Amino acid sequence: MKKRKSASRGKNAGARRIKVQNRVAMISISMVVCMLVVLLAFKEHSLQVKYQTNENRKAQLEEEITTEEARTKDIEDMQEYMQSDEYAEKIAKEKIGLVKDNEIIFKENK
Repeated sequence: MKKRKSASRGKNAGARRIKVQNRVAMISISMVVCMLVVLLAFKEHSLQVKYQTNENRKAQLEEEITTEEARTKDIEDMQEYMQSDEYAEKIAKEKIGLVKDNEIIFKENK
């Protein structure tokens, strides 16, 4: 009978060793999964920060585009005005002092 007890103890010890190995393996896998979850959480946070930064930059650039489009329109209007006869007359009067034939000029005495 002694052989049976030692044989059964050997089987129990082997079964216990397998259970311990399984438990260690499960704990190791759980730790790896937890580390991956933490890593993904940090990465998600950094991506959110980058996304918000890009959204702010996008809004700023859209505002600059609107401003530049308005400025371009003003320049085009000014260019059109500078090609008109009205502008040529104004410059001729202000810079050169030319007058039309039927105009009377009044000068101030200082």
